Amino acid sequence: MLVPDRYCYLSRSVPLADTVTLPPLPPAKLGDQHFLQDLGLALPYLCGAMADGISSVDLVTAIGKAGMLGFFGAAGLELAAIEDAIITLKTTAAKQGFRFGCNLIHSPFAPKLEAGTVELYLRHGIDIVEASAFMGVTLPLVRYRTAGLHKDPAGKIVVPNRIIAKVSRAELVQSFFSPPPSPLLKTLQAQGLITTTQAEIATHIPLADCITAEADSGGHTDRRALVSILPAFIRIAAQLAPRYLPRRLYVGAAGGIAEPRAALAAFSMGAAYIVSGSINQCCVEAKTSTRVKELLAQARPADITMAAAADMFEMGIQVQVLKRGTMFPMRAQRLYQLYRNYDSLAALPAAERKNLAANFFGAPLDQAWQDTANYFQRHDPQQLDRAARDPKHQMALLFRTYLGKSSQWARHDDAEHRLNFQIWCGAAMGDFNAWVADSCLAPLPQRKVADVATNILFGAALLARLNMLRLHTHESWPDFQVRPRPAAEIEMFLRG
Repeated sequence: MLVPDRYCYLSRSVPLADTVTLPPLPPAKLGDQHFLQDLGLALPYLCGAMADGISSVDLVTAIGKAGMLGFFGAAGLELAAIEDAIITLKTTAAKQGFRFGCNLIHSPFAPKLEAGTVELYLRHGIDIVEASAFMGVTLPLVRYRTAGLHKDPAGKIVVPNRIIAKVSRAELVQSFFSPPPSPLLKTLQAQGLITTTQAEIATHIPLADCITAEADSGGHTDRRALVSILPAFIRIAAQLAPRYLPRRLYVGAAGGIAEPRAALAAFSMGAAYIVSGSINQCCVEAKTSTRVKELLAQARPADITMAAAADMFEMGIQVQVLKRGTMFPMRAQRLYQLYRNYDSLAALPAAERKNLAANFFGAPLDQAWQDTANYFQRHDPQQLDRAARDPKHQMALLFRTYLGKSSQWARHDDAEHRLNFQIWCGAAMGDFNAWVADSCLAPLPQRKVADVATNILFGAALLARLNMLRLHTHESWPDFQVRPRPAAEIEMFLRG
């Protein structure tokens, strides 16, 4: 009987018989090696962006220093705050030598914000973004991708900016793995933002060369099954890749990946890389409150539900959130029901107005609306012009204010609004808590983002080696558990 730990060396070959030798399997070998080379990474692991800066400067720095890639959570922040974070990250990355990216979220009801974010990224030389929640190709996306396009002296196309798009539908994969739409290129030309040469070059490159198959994730999600969408996306990539140089399109996996077996499943299906999200919120470096981290650390897979989204409220789009310890999901859905059933704030029944004032806004609706109006007067006055003409739009703006503030209340642990905390979360959080129970990663102060990532990758490599042993020796170890280990122990184990 083989002893698993003894025969699972990941850093060197393992001879099993005269004719069978298993090659080394360090965690870096799990993903696509070309992907790692193209992005300058050591490990095929990305930390996805979490809005409101929850994917903080500290989190992005920590995961970057460990040879992986993190995206700053720019969504929901004002441009000045995003710029401050970029300046800090650029300074630190230049000194310590790591890669980082920023989030670009689709903003259908704030197109100026989406465009302004892109201009900010271009001004500061941010050369990689994670595009999320996009329902189609937009002008700012094309603007980002085509900026700086040129050919080197040898005639090779040089694309300075990389887009990693998180999508869950095949038609979007087709769009992102195709060249930018001609009408949008013509618009950019007319605006003087790209040259005729750049527009021509753009017809030979895909809008994105990396797509993350986003399954049942926290926040914006279609709650798709990874085992269905990942193979489909990989097939589309294989069909389209020969059309572009260097003929490589990468597909990664996100949603539901919180422990080694899930990670190995994604890699085994052909994922070039994996992306974590929900589990990073309870890490030391995440910029959210201790109260939120405590709630997340108690979550089980069934403690998750859907609620109305702030940024796409009128469209009925939902986000996946934690329901344990908060009434936000129920209250958010109530707001959407009221929006659907009534045409104005004045039309709301007296009982509903009283409930909203007491439990949602903490103030009479007239005062709550004045606070909302003051905000839009500073940031987007055109919304107020529309609200003056359309009472239903006024109601939407007020309700969106609650939805937007609820995530801020959670991030800052506003004691007065604890029952209104909006905490983006997927079922993976519960799986993670079950995996780390009674281990070195169980206490919140020990949950460092790089240690979490390293343990997931190390465990996935260990399980992959066990599968190889099983295939060649016909032995199995059904009771073998891959438990989280301290970073120093993993490093020693990898050295063999």
